[in-house]
Formats: sequence, C-alpha cells, structure tokens
Amino acid sequence: MITLIHMAEGKPHPSSTKTSPRSRPPRPAEAARYACEQLASLIVHEPEGVSGVTRDEDGWVVSVDVLEVARIPDTTSLLATYEVRVDQRGELQEYRRVRRYRRGAADDC
Repeated sequence: MITLIHMAEGKPHPSSTKTSPRSRPPRPAEAARYACEQLASLIVHEPEGVSGVTRDEDGWVVSVDVLEVARIPDTTSLLATYEVRVDQRGELQEYRRVRRYRRGAADDC
C-alpha cells in the first residue's frame, strides 16, 4: 500500500487508503493523475488540468496546464503547459515547461 501525502496540507492524500494500482501499467486517467501529483510536489504552482495524454514506448507523456501568475481580470492570468513523462509504473521520469501563455489566448495554427 502506498501512502501519498498532500503537499499543501501535510495530510494523507484521499487516494492513499486504496491499494496501489502501480503494480500494473497505469491507464491514461491514472497516468494523468500521477503526473499532476508528482509535478505539484516539485513546482510551487498547482495544476489546473490536463490538456493531453500520449502513450510512448516507456510510459506516458502528459501535458499539464498550470496557473503560474494569477491576475485580475482572470483573462490576463499567465498559465503554462508542462510536459510530464511517467514510466510504466506511473513514476515521474522528467518534466519541462513547453509553453507559457495568457489565459484565453488562441493557439497559433
């Protein structure tokens, strides 16, 4: 059994009472959750959501959107997308910021 500690509160994470699913390869939703939890423990900003999950030969690549600078009005806040790689067990392998943008800004197509 794995006990996860919620970094902001120092309390056991709600999912820590379950038996770890890491004994098998994670599903896309699990890989995304693991990526968000592990990224949040390394950077000072909380993830807002996941914008992509891709399977690769070593595990998963998860695009995690993070609020980096909150502003008023909210449409001027700065967000970033981090590329987070987790292995077949859901363990963090690497992460990097790949994009920084203003909330509501359209993608260049």
